[in-house]
Amino acid sequence: MSVESADELLYVDVADRVGTIVINRPEKRNALTHAMWVRLGVLIEHLEANDAVKVIVLRSSDHRAFSAGADITEFREMRTRVGATDVYDQAVRGTEDRLAHCQKPTIAMISGFCVGGGCEIAVACDFRFAASSSKFGITPANIGLVYSLAGTKRLVDLIGPANAKLMLMSGVLLDAHRSLNLGLVTNVCADDELSEVTYSFARNIASKAQLTVRGAKRIIEMILQGVSSDNQETQALQEGAYASADYHEGVDAFISRRKPAFS
Repeated sequence: MSVESADELLYVDVADRVGTIVINRPEKRNALTHAMWVRLGVLIEHLEANDAVKVIVLRSSDHRAFSAGADITEFREMRTRVGATDVYDQAVRGTEDRLAHCQKPTIAMISGFCVGGGCEIAVACDFRFAASSSKFGITPANIGLVYSLAGTKRLVDLIGPANAKLMLMSGVLLDAHRSLNLGLVTNVCADDELSEVTYSFARNIASKAQLTVRGAKRIIEMILQGVSSDNQETQALQEGAYASADYHEGVDAFISRRKPAFS
């Protein structure tokens, strides 16, 4: 079911319990304008609120670039004047935070260049599935920007401080297999298999008990924030699972040797 027109710079498609956000500016390698950053945040919020959607995939309409990052042609106007800089940065960081803290699992399906803000978006997702020909880089050093603390922390959590320094200080472009070795990428596959592999994985997660999926995501997020002991929230997540219909369905299905039908 298509929700947005494919003529839009960003549009949504929903099928098989998977909501896809498509970045659709191929002539600019999907460089993101301020308006696109804002729109992306809105679409993430809408899919998170859509009960028919269990997993969110972000992808490009074109195989040449997932996204080349922010549209730098806007920077003289929107990232130099006092006040405008804050408005622009809040749009970027707000969208990345909304993606990183989305209750539903998120997957970046990456082909071609995944650079700058495009790589920030990918890092904010739970999983990154990449075509073997894809390239990764975070390039603030090339134009004199300083990466945000939240974005830097997500990168450090993912690949460690030494590799984060490598990417941020050098602006080097990494191929897919080196990115996999660093932990930046979850899975690498042949270019012509990327869509099939990504959506098969997404549908698999969508078929599982969503209390488990979302509970695991939230607890891992809390661990990365420094929580090391159970608290009221973690206990509520565990106790809520025991009381759920899905838990009883899962146990019954296992004993009966049938596929569970989670609600």
